Amino acid sequence: MSKKVEFFFDVGSPASYLAWTQLESIAQRTNAKIIWRPMLLGAVFQATGNASPAVVPAKGAYMLKDLKRFSNIYGVPFNFNPFFPLNTMHLMRGATAYLEEPEFQTYLAAIFNALWSEQLNMESPEVVAEVLSKAGIDVTDFMARISETEVKERLKATTEEAVARGVFGAPSFFVKGEMFFGQDRLSFVEIALKEWP
Repeated sequence: MSKKVEFFFDVGSPASYLAWTQLESIAQRTNAKIIWRPMLLGAVFQATGNASPAVVPAKGAYMLKDLKRFSNIYGVPFNFNPFFPLNTMHLMRGATAYLEEPEFQTYLAAIFNALWSEQLNMESPEVVAEVLSKAGIDVTDFMARISETEVKERLKATTEEAVARGVFGAPSFFVKGEMFFGQDRLSFVEIALKEWP
C-alpha cells in the first residue's frame, strides 16, 4: 500500500490555508500521496457542538497571533481576512467539483490566496468571478458545476464522513486511520508518514 495522508479542509479556515502551504512538501519528503477531502466546516461545527475559536474573544486574539507566528516560520504570506467568518459553501462546492480535474490545484491556490493573502470578500459573487477569471478558470463552468446535485451531495457526504470519523475542526489529517487535528500538528503527520513501512 502506498503512503497517503487524507486532508480534510475548508478554505474558510486560516489554519487549513497554512496547512495547505506545507502539505505538498511534507508529501514529497515522505513519498506520500495527498488525498484531498473538501468539507463544510460550519456543518462539522453544527454536528459536533464545536465552534470557531473566534467566538471566544481571548482565544480568537491568541489564535491570530499564533497563526501569524506560524506563517513567519513557514515563510508564507498571511493576512487575516476582515470578512471572517465567511460562508464557504459555494467555494467548497467548487473544490469538490474540481477535485479530479486538472484545474483543482489552480482553483485551490486562487481561493486560498484570495482569502488569506489578499483579504478579499469571497462571499461576493463578483469578487469570486474576478479571482477565478484571473486564475484562468471559466466562471460559467464554475457556476454550472457548483449547481450540480452530484457535487452538492458529494460535499455533504464527505462532511458527514468526516464527522463519523471523529473530525471536529479543520484542518484534520488521517494517516493509516489515525487522526491529527490542526496545522500545528503537521510535524506529527510527517512522523507518522515516515514511520509508515
